[in-house]
Amino acid sequence: MLSSEPIVECVPNFSEGTDVHVVREIVHSMQVFGVSLLDWSMDAAHNRSVATIAGPPDAVAEAAVRAVCKAAETINLTKQTGVHPRIGAADVIPFVPVRNYTLAQCAALARGAAMSVWRRSGVPVYLYEAAATRPDRVKLEDVRRGQFEGLREEVKRDSARWPDVGGPELHATAGASAIGARQFLVAYNLFFDKGDIGTGRAIAKKIRAADGGLAGVKALGVIADGRLQLSMNITDIQAMPMTRVYARAEELAAQHSVKIVEAELIGLIPEAIYAPDANWIRPIQQFDPNEKVLERRLEAPLAWPM
Repeated sequence: MLSSEPIVECVPNFSEGTDVHVVREIVHSMQVFGVSLLDWSMDAAHNRSVATIAGPPDAVAEAAVRAVCKAAETINLTKQTGVHPRIGAADVIPFVPVRNYTLAQCAALARGAAMSVWRRSGVPVYLYEAAATRPDRVKLEDVRRGQFEGLREEVKRDSARWPDVGGPELHATAGASAIGARQFLVAYNLFFDKGDIGTGRAIAKKIRAADGGLAGVKALGVIADGRLQLSMNITDIQAMPMTRVYARAEELAAQHSVKIVEAELIGLIPEAIYAPDANWIRPIQQFDPNEKVLERRLEAPLAWPM
């Protein structure tokens, strides 16, 4: 890609993490001319998969719309469970400016994609973060309150919960999608040597911004694959360095007599925050910067699954 071309990243999250055939089919549906596949992964414990694509804005938006349509065809939320909150088969679709494109432009791109999703799939859309048209829709956790099951009932009796595009009722099996625009975030999980859900929730409460913890940090304590996990999104990586997040998590773990034994990075990170000897990088098993750093992966994208 020429350095002058605008580049947008999209990181769609799907509510399926156990059936590789379904996930491959969804990822394959995003193969649009000009769009590069940078990463995709499945998490059985969370029953969730995440893909990362990048390319020219309009092509990336088309790829994202196709993915929502395919997810609606292949995922039935009435039969899906997992520890990760979700409201839709294609749950969250954020657009992120990478090069020569602004956050405001990404917001406009997200709104256009939302209209296409509704017209082509019948899946209603909530607009969030920079694409939000209402203050109570800026935070993703507010949009997802009640999850699919709760939201499905609320929209029938409360117009304040109606989607921004389409609806007012949710799609019977695919729910709704949250489409938005944001800056880079880091999806980062920590695993501990022991501990119960109460310990995880206590650590999460102390570290997340909503409860007076670290700015820009969202956190949940969960049990994943039988292990205690702190699942985090760091939404402002400039204001809150990853080294500080890890140090605080380590400190809180010690207060609860547990230790961090492993870390997991979901998706990619920008080159600007990568340092090979950083405390938060070391616990990630088999970390390869050529695979997990956005700018490096742009130079050598993945082959599309068949």
